[in-house]
Formats: sequence, C-alpha cells, structure tokens
Amino acid sequence: MSDLVLYTNPQSRGRIAHWMLEEIGQPYETVWLEFGPTMKSAEYLAINPMGKVPALRHGAALVTEAAAICAYLADRFPEKALSPATQEPARAAYFRWLFFAAGPLEFAVTARALDWQVPDGKSGFVGFGSYGETLDALEQALLPGPYLCGEQFTAADVYAGSQLGWGMMFGTIEKRPVFEDYVERLGARPAVRQANRLNEDHMKNGKA
Repeated sequence: MSDLVLYTNPQSRGRIAHWMLEEIGQPYETVWLEFGPTMKSAEYLAINPMGKVPALRHGAALVTEAAAICAYLADRFPEKALSPATQEPARAAYFRWLFFAAGPLEFAVTARALDWQVPDGKSGFVGFGSYGETLDALEQALLPGPYLCGEQFTAADVYAGSQLGWGMMFGTIEKRPVFEDYVERLGARPAVRQANRLNEDHMKNGKA
C-alpha cells in the first residue's frame, strides 16, 4: 500500500492534485468518492471536515485544498524540480502566482459564474478587484513565457493551468491567445495526459 493516497472525484478539483501526483512520479493510491453521502460520511469528514475533495494522505500527514497539495508535493519531492530552489529569485514568482491563482483568480471566476458583481466603488473590498484586472494581471505574468517561472515548469503551472483550462472550457474565463497557448503547451505534458486518462476511464466505467 502506498504512503500517498489521493481522495478525489473525476468531476472535481481533484484532477489538479491527480496531475501533480503524476508529475512527481511516485506510487500512489486513488480513493474515488461520490458526491453526496460518501463525502459527508463520518469516515471522510475525519480526513476533510469540509466534506470536499481533493484530499491527500501522505503517511501521517493530511493535506486538503488543491493549491496546498501542489505546494506540499513540490516541497516534499524536491528532486522533481517542481518549485524553484529557495535561494532562486524565481521562487518569489512561484509563490506569487500559485496563490494568485488560488485566491484572486478563483474568486473572480466564481463570482462571474454566479453572476455576482462587485458594487461600484467597492472593488477594494475584494481581493480580486475586478474580473478584468485579474485576467490582465495573469496575462502579463504569462507573456514572457513559457511558464510562470520562466523556463522552469512548476506546481504553480499545474494549478494555474488547470484553472485556465477548465475556465476556458466552460466559458467562465475568456479565451485570450496567451491563455490558449499556455494551456495547449501544458496539455502536451505526459503527466496531465495520464491523469486525464485515469479520470476519464473511471467515469466511463460508471463508478463516479
């Protein structure tokens, strides 16, 4: 039995963590959970009191939230170079854009999907300011390319790329050439293809 256990559902943010696990290339076990009573069971609530996925067990450690799982795995397996070294200037960009995607971008996209508008003059009350400003900031970060930390692919790309890919697919993020090129580049990685294949196969088997 692997020390790494992912709790997930193929139609959830668990795909982000699944991709990250494929990137680190270590053996792991997948526990597929259905939405509803299964995720709200006492057994799973002991793992994640929110009753949501993904969650990651690594030995005695428990991590929830997709961005945190990505950051944890990058630090736990430094030999995979999925985060810049501590002394490198690019580490600042790594943390900046990983948490930008988990904070302002997530909030802006969710607000748009729910048709919630920031009242006039109140943009300072919300971390994302406005939907347009959020996308503009991320676009500027991606312009130099090819990744958020320059030439190095990192866990920040796993998370931000997943957000952009899903958002453009479902129409909650407007398609911009920079975003499309970035997501296409990430989609060529063997790890994300394998993670998607595992999730799609599980759905086809009618178990999710």
